[in-house]
Amino acid sequence: MTKESLTTNSRTQIKSLVELLQSNFVKQLEAASNAVGFNDNFVSINWLRDEGQHGGGTRYTIGDSTVFNRASVNVSQIYYDDLPEKPLDSATALSTIIHPDNPHAPSMHMHISWTQLKSGHGYWRMMADLNPSIINPNDTSQFIQCLKTASQNLYEQATTQGDRYFYIPALERHRGVCHFYLENFNSGNAESDLKLAQTLAEAVIDGYTTILKKALINNPQPTPDDYSQQLAYHTLYFLQVLTLDRGTTSGLLVHNQNDVGTLGSLPANIDKALLTSWKKKVKPPQSELLASLINVLPDKTPCPITDETKQKLANVVRNFYTENPEAIKLQASADIIPSTVENHR
Repeated sequence: MTKESLTTNSRTQIKSLVELLQSNFVKQLEAASNAVGFNDNFVSINWLRDEGQHGGGTRYTIGDSTVFNRASVNVSQIYYDDLPEKPLDSATALSTIIHPDNPHAPSMHMHISWTQLKSGHGYWRMMADLNPSIINPNDTSQFIQCLKTASQNLYEQATTQGDRYFYIPALERHRGVCHFYLENFNSGNAESDLKLAQTLAEAVIDGYTTILKKALINNPQPTPDDYSQQLAYHTLYFLQVLTLDRGTTSGLLVHNQNDVGTLGSLPANIDKALLTSWKKKVKPPQSELLASLINVLPDKTPCPITDETKQKLANVVRNFYTENPEAIKLQASADIIPSTVENHR
């Protein structure tokens, strides 16, 4: 398959790949639950873009279970065959976030997507990052080795971009302990790039589930202090996703037909008081966004992030960037800023 042959027909092949990865990951996550004596089963939820006329997706999700605080493994494909004026031919993605309930088991985010434009150009986005509440150096080393083995000579480039993307200026720290990010990636060798996407995803899935099972087995009784550290970290995660994460914001700006799924990366609970204390550290106009987000959160400790709350948060983000379009420049970026929203217009 050459670069030129990546046209409409290739999206079927790529969708088959991400669906296979999705199925494999869900099975391994359920197996990790079984390994510690529980039977957590993910449920599938379908959504449609414009009643299916322009695609849709399926996410496997679970929350508030014995093993998983919140977990979502999504596949989506959007296409505009009947709208020749739109630059986008199709966008196909696997996007996952796993927040285990055990504070010693790290959260993990992965995103693998192919964007095909009607101009004939296409590009990959490949992301993977490990996000522990309680840092375990051995887990970090193992995850890094998975990324290095899968990406070879691209590792340094990807981690440099990832470290830049997942930095939180207001808190002067990163979201996680290691970050891999290739944006707008197209080497000119379609077969090689497709193989890289598959190899990276498989390495992350296998490596992460190994880390997860080990953490669950070795730490069967977390302490109250462990859970306090997790709640604080989940609050930081919430801040990064809703005020900095360009991918999440773009998804909310493109359409409003899968808001709950788009915000599937949010943990089940956060510390509203801690989040409020960070308002003075966030510079305007993002401080205004944060204030509006806090205003729609329940006044509870810990503060639950339900589907109803996610919808309110999605509306806040969308309204803020509609009224302050220049503020999008303050979102996280790597070497290249993707034209996700423009592709759908």
